[in-house]
Amino acid sequence: MTKTSPVSKLYMALVFIFLYAPMVVMMVFSFNGTESTYVFSGFSLQWYERLFHDRATMNALKNTVILAVVSAAISTVMGTLAAVGINSVKKKYIKSSIMTVTNIPMMNPEIVTGISMMLLFVFAGALLGRKDVLGFGTILIAHITFQLPYVILSVLPKLRQTDMRIYEAAQDLGCHPFKAFMKVVFPAILPGIVAGAIMAFTLSLDDFIISYFTNGPDFQTLPIHIFSMTKKRVKPDMYALSTLIFAAIFILLLLMNWAQSKSDKKQRSKKEDKYE
Repeated sequence: MTKTSPVSKLYMALVFIFLYAPMVVMMVFSFNGTESTYVFSGFSLQWYERLFHDRATMNALKNTVILAVVSAAISTVMGTLAAVGINSVKKKYIKSSIMTVTNIPMMNPEIVTGISMMLLFVFAGALLGRKDVLGFGTILIAHITFQLPYVILSVLPKLRQTDMRIYEAAQDLGCHPFKAFMKVVFPAILPGIVAGAIMAFTLSLDDFIISYFTNGPDFQTLPIHIFSMTKKRVKPDMYALSTLIFAAIFILLLLMNWAQSKSDKKQRSKKEDKYE
């Protein structure tokens, strides 16, 4: 077992300090008794209280959560079905081509995706004779589009680990294909589905660039609302909001890692039982 040198430990410590120090400062000053961003004058919950009384911010938060939940649910269903279809493709060059197309939204710069989708929606609106085409529907489609690859890539590894011979045996014994899938395949890939859903939710929650280009005047998400507030002096109630968002995403990541580790332990125990 190799020992970690003191220099490596120091380097890792500096990296973590650089990454998390700004967030720690933000969390501390969200409890500040005054508007100061550099002098902590006492513990107070006033900024959290003001945050929950800010109607515009709460409306943007509601819009963001609704968008994240709906888009994550739709992209999870579509991504799971797409992963099952991709996994069933036998020809390697076809599967490789499909995966290349699937990876494009992940590799493509967000600003390019946002502008291209905005132009597509405006063009479709012009064909339909509508000028106010941008709104909840367009931003929902845009979010589903960039979430799908992440769901597919979360579910595919679980499908590859699943022994499909059990699924085929269930069908040979008279089980309906859909019932056999739900009884055999679905429980095996459920951790991947959960991980993909959580990832899709978090991606939607903090997306700004694509949302900025595809949203309408009647639907504003939280990142866009925060961006509009940065043109003025940012008050500590935004620190409170950012702290709550960070805490929510941190909890979701913990749940995703827990589901992943539980699935890995289950797979290892199955392999050990197989070789015993």
